[in-house]
Amino acid sequence: MTSPHTIAVLGSGRMGDAIATRLAGKDWDVVGWTRSGHTSGAVETAGDPHEAVAKAGLVILALFDGPACRQVLEDIRGSLRADTIVLNTCTIAPTEASELARHIGESYVHAPVLGSVPAASAGTLQILTAAHQDAFDRVRPVLETLGTVRRVDDACTAASLALIAHHGLAGAALALRDALRQSEALGLTRAQALDVLELGQLGGLISDQRPFLVGESGAVAAEFTIGALADDTALLAVAPNTPLRSAVMPADTPAAPESDIAVAATIPAVHDSVLEPLRAYIRGHSTGDPTHFRGAFLPTAHIEGVRDGAFVSWPLDEYCALFPGRPAPDEPTRSRRIDTIDVHGTVATATMSLSHGADTFTDIFLLVRVDDGWRIANKAYHRHS
Repeated sequence: MTSPHTIAVLGSGRMGDAIATRLAGKDWDVVGWTRSGHTSGAVETAGDPHEAVAKAGLVILALFDGPACRQVLEDIRGSLRADTIVLNTCTIAPTEASELARHIGESYVHAPVLGSVPAASAGTLQILTAAHQDAFDRVRPVLETLGTVRRVDDACTAASLALIAHHGLAGAALALRDALRQSEALGLTRAQALDVLELGQLGGLISDQRPFLVGESGAVAAEFTIGALADDTALLAVAPNTPLRSAVMPADTPAAPESDIAVAATIPAVHDSVLEPLRAYIRGHSTGDPTHFRGAFLPTAHIEGVRDGAFVSWPLDEYCALFPGRPAPDEPTRSRRIDTIDVHGTVATATMSLSHGADTFTDIFLLVRVDDGWRIANKAYHRHS
């Protein structure tokens, strides 16, 4: 990669755009592509991924998750040149990283990045890199343009270390939130608490986020989004829920999945009891056992939506009869996440996203507090095919 080659950056979200812009600013020939079609205009963009990779010696993946990586790579495989290197910067599950490494072969470089958009723009990312020596030698100048390279043994190890790093960040964000809540209860000002907390183990996080935490005018938010971080930490758990999503996703902030990680320190936690029926609902889907649904819903609940072009309104018994008592065959590839929770005294609303194979569902719940607990009163859903 020491001679001029075209670099295709697939995924022009905030991180992908920062990577592409950084490389273009250092005189690399860069073309971008994004599935959404939305770009910042900072670099040349292609209309489809095949066009983007056709002349590329290096293809950089800057996509949201493992399924997106797999889908895009399957789509472009026939358009890649024989000598093209695929460099994956995404945080994905270790099993997904191993599978991609086996599928692509020695031209695959797994290089998840630690750091946010400003670090990508400044070239100060920490990059965990697993690659065969020939591939590493070719991509090293590009990686060093983006940050500091830390070589590891294999793709599975690189992916695992990235998840552990993000898990640590989630813990730090929650510790900061809890400390600030305690300081408010003690009558301390936000500035007083931050001054002292910055002297300790949370100092780095506070230093990076302080302008936002103290509400300075023009403070830049959304350097690393809660939605992305929660999805990353969810890959560490058997259950789809994680401590970060349970504690942070959100009481009063519908946009919290797109909010900066520092928002975790500024919004109240959702009481665990509100989340329990939603967790039971997720367990029902992951196991196929309708017993979990009966614990999540009120007996009078209905589940409503459009199925095969017709409106349906199932009572709970009819809905439970749809589940066979065992996980779906493709359960390891499925995912669910709680997106929003909004509590109003004894009632609450919640939204959830479910990725089930080729289909994505948006579920909207109405919950009520009954006998000091919470149950789902009704659910409506929309199916995206």
